[in-house]
Amino acid sequence: MVNVTYDASGDLYSSTGTIFNLGDIAWTLASTALVWIMIPGVGFFYSGLLRRKNALNMIYLSMMTVAMVSFQWFFWGYSLAFSETASPYIGNLKYFALRNVLDQPSIGSERVPAIVFCVFQLMFAAITPMIALGAVAERSRLGPLLAFVFIWSTLVYDPIACWTWNSQGWSYVLGGLDFAGGTPVHISSGTAALAISLYLGKRRGYGTERLAYKPHNTTYVILGTVFLWFGWFGFNGGSALSANLRATQACIVTNLAASVGGLTWMLWDYRLERKWSVVGFCSGAIAGLVAITPGSGYVGSPAAVLFGFMAGTVCNFATQLKFIFKYDDTLDIFASHAIGGIVGNILTGLFAQASVAGADGITMIPGGWLDQNYRQLGIQLADSVSGLSYSFVMTTIILWVMHFIPGLRIRCDEETEILGVDDAEMGEFAYDYVALENEVMPRSEYNVGASSGSREPQHTAATTSQISEEKHAGEEDVSRVQ
Repeated sequence: MVNVTYDASGDLYSSTGTIFNLGDIAWTLASTALVWIMIPGVGFFYSGLLRRKNALNMIYLSMMTVAMVSFQWFFWGYSLAFSETASPYIGNLKYFALRNVLDQPSIGSERVPAIVFCVFQLMFAAITPMIALGAVAERSRLGPLLAFVFIWSTLVYDPIACWTWNSQGWSYVLGGLDFAGGTPVHISSGTAALAISLYLGKRRGYGTERLAYKPHNTTYVILGTVFLWFGWFGFNGGSALSANLRATQACIVTNLAASVGGLTWMLWDYRLERKWSVVGFCSGAIAGLVAITPGSGYVGSPAAVLFGFMAGTVCNFATQLKFIFKYDDTLDIFASHAIGGIVGNILTGLFAQASVAGADGITMIPGGWLDQNYRQLGIQLADSVSGLSYSFVMTTIILWVMHFIPGLRIRCDEETEILGVDDAEMGEFAYDYVALENEVMPRSEYNVGASSGSREPQHTAATTSQISEEKHAGEEDVSRVQ
């Protein structure tokens, strides 16, 4: 039994002789809950972007991922990522099954005990594979994904988290700056999504009218964005592991980058459609949140405006890569998360400031280019390229090894894809079954028409005649109602 007492100020005095501030513990635990709500937020966001017949399984996958990673983190994930006796690349089994993880100072900060740091980091480990799983949309079996999440978390996420945040990790020792997960969370998951998309191949009907659909439930897209934006205050602000000025600054730049990112993406889309797209705004807000993640504890508020603008611009145009290279990244995860994470890492190398990092009264860094530390950009690039390369190669290996193991092949059959994963794999639906009949069509109708449906369409400017035709059609609809 742990022997703890309280000092005169009410702070926690542990059996190891360390004093923990209860306010810091409370903020970190509150941030843990904030990050947790982001995970179903990803599920709702993805669900809204897809077709009705595939809406429910994405929400299910978000909850399944929480459960599977929670077990994996308890089993050996935390130890592999954060044991103090780790190698430069991965930890050992010192904390297997959370043995002796309780009131000792955490490797992340001496201001919170290890058990608090452990549950906080669990949420990062859980959301990362869920981001990647969006790539399986509309064409996967659900059972093998249980094994995939466990294996991927062990072989991909844990090593990258170790080398980024563990004091023994090679990137940490080199001086890499990644406050809340640009590489471990976003670059790794976005690149894994690309590998999954290439492995699974194109959906049936790719390049035809059947896939030229719009998001089936924009309200879900907004709801998912609300959960994500709300939770990101804990994602970035909580990474300070203390209730201090640095955490406050992280919250300010997080909100600012999301706001600018959303407005930027929406304006770029307006030039094409002459419509104010809420899906575009939500996509841009998430891109801004992704980009500011690595720099949120290192950059000032003016820099956050640039983070949001660059993320909203670069990620928007990066969505066109799938048309250039002909891969089916249904939800533009690579463009939003991998590219957004790289943008954030690079800008952190340019705009990191020792004065911002030192707002917690503890952290000392040489800063980035603003502080005349020009080598920082090279370190950030090395970390980004390493995370991208490692995640892509390892994810591809995992997928192909599972491909040849009976029962673990992820790609679903043709009938499942036509009927919808919800019905074929779950026997349950997000809505009444009646409305699904418009989506479940005969095979012959999968081979006529247009371009692929996705989160961001191919960039083709609307002509004056198209705009006038839409306006005329809208006027006819109004008169018909009247």
